[in-house]
Amino acid sequence: MALAISGMGGLSGASMAAVKLSSPDSQLHIPLAPRSGYSFGSRLLPGCKMQFPKKRYRSTLTVNNIASEVLATQKDKKAVSKENQRPVYPFAAIVGQDEMKLCLLLNVIDPKIGGVMIMGDRGTGKSTTVRSLVDLLPEIKVVSGDPFNSDPHDPESMSEEVRQRVEKEEQLPVTTTKICMVDLPLGATEDRVCGTIDIEKALTEGVKAFEPGLLAKANRGILYVDEVNLLDDHLVDVLLDAAASGWNTVEREGISISHPARFILIGSGNPEEGELRPQLLDRFGMHAQVGTVRDAELRVKIVEERAGFDRDPKAFRESYMSEQQKLQNQIYEARERLSRVQIDRGIRVKISQVCSELNVDGLRGDIVTNRAVKALAALKGREEVGTEDVRIVIPNCLRHRLRKDPLESIDSGLLVEEKFYEVFG
Repeated sequence: MALAISGMGGLSGASMAAVKLSSPDSQLHIPLAPRSGYSFGSRLLPGCKMQFPKKRYRSTLTVNNIASEVLATQKDKKAVSKENQRPVYPFAAIVGQDEMKLCLLLNVIDPKIGGVMIMGDRGTGKSTTVRSLVDLLPEIKVVSGDPFNSDPHDPESMSEEVRQRVEKEEQLPVTTTKICMVDLPLGATEDRVCGTIDIEKALTEGVKAFEPGLLAKANRGILYVDEVNLLDDHLVDVLLDAAASGWNTVEREGISISHPARFILIGSGNPEEGELRPQLLDRFGMHAQVGTVRDAELRVKIVEERAGFDRDPKAFRESYMSEQQKLQNQIYEARERLSRVQIDRGIRVKISQVCSELNVDGLRGDIVTNRAVKALAALKGREEVGTEDVRIVIPNCLRHRLRKDPLESIDSGLLVEEKFYEVFG
């Protein structure tokens, strides 16, 4: 597209000029009356060129691809901004800790499993592994401009405002975004977690408005709590309430609002710093036990990999780009395959028999184990659950649900494995 300004007579006079906007299929003429003394300079517009023929007072202003240049500049700024963000250690570069990595992947494939509790020694890469999961998270469809990441097709994951718009049969603007991971710091206040009054709107506009908190941002995403066993009791109560109902209700200064808060709860901690309340521990779908690597060769490899990342994070991440892409594709295919995975009734009965003989309270153990084995089968590319799938995941699903015996020296996971072999043969 070209833009031309033409006029007869002196450029500084008050004569009429015309703007000609031409494209392959349209032309537009707009008369202009320039002010006296106005002249066209080189700083009129970036990318503009002025031509002044000697014999005629005819000026031509040519504008080339300004829109595309602006879009390119915006893309460059986004790319630079992404590069300047704090680099994340690649998930594919994590050495060892297979149990923890498997539990995290299964929860990404099926968020209904209910999250992971990772307990282990200090310095074993718990936080690093969880935060490295960000690159592997798939995209989801959300309603544009909605602070609660509402699902445009699932009423259970819609905010009240979006639901009202659906009832009015409005056309919802839909976009895709990556599943977000929200860090819940130990020093966070209850208002910051649940949401509070928007003071700015209250003072400027005189209206009571709600400012969403971390639970709203974490809806349909991941809520990560590092050192979860050190979390204040009142925040634990908030998490318990939201995790149980899938909704967060806020009562503040005459405002009552409820919004969906369905998230994957991931926590990590060191058992030396204290135990977790049984009520909160039961809310985690799976439990991963992390130990210090004892093999000298593996320890050296971990140190070398970490040194390479610290030296040049960008080059290190690029070296693992292909492996990261393979993991992303594997997760995407597993999520697509999950709905087709079948589990034999005989296997279901044996899973429940293991839970019953271990005196597991409630039925969460049965439900989570059934979901986890289906996610594992989908991850392996199968549509039928096998006995081996149950053997791999059942200790992680039941270990933290057993009643604690202070005189018992054997690990809870080993107790679950023994009962598995006894029931499944």
